[in-house]
Amino acid sequence: MFSIYLIILFVALVAWKKTRQFAIYFLPWFLFGIIYDSMRLYPNYKVNSIDVEHLYEAEKALFGIVAKSAQELAAVADHTSIMIPGEWFKVHNCAFADFMAGCFYLCWVPVPIAFALYLYLTKQKDWFNRFSWAFLLVNVIGFIGYYIYPAAPPWYAMNYGFTPVLNTPGNVAGLGRWDAMTGLSVFHGLYGKNANVFAAVPSLHAAYMLLTTIYAVLSHKRWYTIGLFGFICLGIWWTAVYSGHHYIIDVCLGILTTIIGVLLMEEGGIKNLLPNAPIKKIPSN
Repeated sequence: MFSIYLIILFVALVAWKKTRQFAIYFLPWFLFGIIYDSMRLYPNYKVNSIDVEHLYEAEKALFGIVAKSAQELAAVADHTSIMIPGEWFKVHNCAFADFMAGCFYLCWVPVPIAFALYLYLTKQKDWFNRFSWAFLLVNVIGFIGYYIYPAAPPWYAMNYGFTPVLNTPGNVAGLGRWDAMTGLSVFHGLYGKNANVFAAVPSLHAAYMLLTTIYAVLSHKRWYTIGLFGFICLGIWWTAVYSGHHYIIDVCLGILTTIIGVLLMEEGGIKNLLPNAPIKKIPSN
């Protein structure tokens, strides 16, 4: 399991004096990877039953689109005349939107990690700690949500109907068009290793870049950095729905998860519990 390699790497970094401080500071990021991968051991559908149809129907009730053409009617999973947005985008898509969607989704984790590295390397230890532990906190809240309410993504209803099938493999859904366009198998590789496909609520895709944007604002980063992060954030929200990976409801709950995590960190006193030791360079021997 990937989590075992992360544990070994963390222990090795802690054991070596020159990398010990780095490992300790990046502990929340190691914990994130370990916890996420460990969910394979006891999937959320062993705790609560999987919802496929109710979430689909709720999305349709709130954001439904009337199907007009034969192609649109054929795309509706429950064979009615009302489409969810993901079904509408399955019919109405274009190469430019497909390309942008893939680019946005590739920023999901790398940009938050890059921002954390920037804060660490520029010795902004207070903001680094607050952002890193808030990132872990948001993930823990999201993971708890996964186990409270196991839910299938839109692509599942569109491809498999409304009966949960355990051990269903991950699916690239609309992002497969990006792979086909570029000749790369990036998303096929990523979603083939998905720990659990019944973890659509809340959407942590919607959470990560919002969290990064919020901490860019709180730490008074330059306007173009905040603007870029905000643009990527909006792009990921749109891609989540456009690609069929999330319902709009999922995205809204992901946004709420982020807000709760930030409030707990900044207003709930958690930031006062974080270590205050400065980031220092360890002299070479």
